[in-house]
Amino acid sequence: MSTFTFALATRETAKARIALQGPGGSGKTKTALRFAETLAQGGVIGVVDTERASALKYAPVPGRPDLGGHVFQHLPLAVCSPENLIAVVRAAEQARIAVLIIDSWSHFWAGKGGLLARVDQESKKPGHFGGSYTAWAPVNELEQDMLDALLGFPGHVIVTMRTKNDYEMEGKKVTKVGVKTVQREGAEYEVDVVIDMIDGTGTVTKTRYDGLHGLSAHHPGEQIAETILDQLGAGIDLAQVILDDLAAEGLTYDGALALHAKAKSRGLLTTGTMHPTTGAPTTLGDLIAEYGKALKPGAAQSTRVPAADDAGQQAPAAAASGSDQVTAPQMRMMHALFTKVGLGDKTQRDERLNATALIIGRSIGSANELTVDEAKTLLDTLTAFGDRDNAPADFASMVEGLAIEKHSVPA
Repeated sequence: MSTFTFALATRETAKARIALQGPGGSGKTKTALRFAETLAQGGVIGVVDTERASALKYAPVPGRPDLGGHVFQHLPLAVCSPENLIAVVRAAEQARIAVLIIDSWSHFWAGKGGLLARVDQESKKPGHFGGSYTAWAPVNELEQDMLDALLGFPGHVIVTMRTKNDYEMEGKKVTKVGVKTVQREGAEYEVDVVIDMIDGTGTVTKTRYDGLHGLSAHHPGEQIAETILDQLGAGIDLAQVILDDLAAEGLTYDGALALHAKAKSRGLLTTGTMHPTTGAPTTLGDLIAEYGKALKPGAAQSTRVPAADDAGQQAPAAAASGSDQVTAPQMRMMHALFTKVGLGDKTQRDERLNATALIIGRSIGSANELTVDEAKTLLDTLTAFGDRDNAPADFASMVEGLAIEKHSVPA
């Protein structure tokens, strides 16, 4: 007989699931990008564009900062099959995308390769009987796999959905009864927030978050996204909790094994971070393994990984709550962004420290010495250059320019 156990509910690493629905030109894509900029908190935004690259109209124009624009990674998609969306989500996970925008989710229902097209294909296969009704069985399984991948994405997810007018006919009289979303009926149950867009105005028609019920705003963006973040902020950063436990006094080998199992069960082993002692980029899984190896019975004491850096400063993993010290999430983002600008190798520590010092305006011996504000400045700079086509060369040129400027200033 199976044994089931209830545990105290917490919002561990909860992420937003938002749907924006409306007719063409109502502001869905622009609103999604506004939301994403706040939700990403300095991380990377990825847009899966099924609308013939229409999202590119909101990207920056090189050399024309006066025209504005949103910085994001772009992936055009012509065939909107469930398999393709699953593969895209996996690619987004590998790229450490913080906010994934699917623009438009409707195409995975009624577009090329979408679910309706798959039902039609199934119904026409040789030996198939029962028409489209019985053809839904294998397609339903595909749809569930697609939903599992999308809703299981470790970052925030925003989907856009098209709507069209819905009518009823009584006798010879046609009556408009509202709008119909181009997506399977009940799709709104899969997300936490649904916002109806009409001429740039968004109205919350469904939400699981306090403070958003019935809210309506013209050109919605930062305010709503901040409210959602506030709600999610009541949860915990599980990667941070694991790092805290890893750096705690009295950690045992069995404790390290338990932390590894916990990180694995939450899909956090590949979460990037910076080594608390060397400042080198690593992953949560590798860091736990390093601590565990040092704690394994019979291991040499000299292999024990300290909980503080070489200068004796407390590592971010054990930083006190509310400290102005760089946070673990910021350190993890540095890992990903330094890699994008060509400085992600463990042998490039001195180059990373030199670039960091030039950007923040003071010398440091370790990334652990950064303040929260300095880390934000560094992340903003890395993000701006990391999204360029020739990121490593452009970043190196910028750093060289800062060095020349520094040495040209009279002492």
